[in-house]
Amino acid sequence: MLQFLKFLLIWISENLSVPFWIVGHVHLSIHYTWYQDIHIILMSLGMNIIVAMGFLVDYREYKLNKDK
Repeated sequence: MLQFLKFLLIWISENLSVPFWIVGHVHLSIHYTWYQDIHIILMSLGMNIIVAMGFLVDYREYKLNKDK
C-alpha cells in the first residue's frame, strides 16, 4: 500500500502540476472575495504542497538510482 501511495504522489506531481498551477492562478486572479480567499488559498497551497512532495520523492528516487 505504501508503494502505491508513493507512486500516486509521484504521478500526481508529474501529471497534474501544470493544471494545478494554471487553474489555481487563474482562479485566484479572477475570484477575489474575502470570505472565499482563505479557502481558495488553502486549497491552492495544499495542491502545491502535494506537487512539491511528489517532486522531492521522485528526485530522491532518481538520485538513488543514478548512484547505483
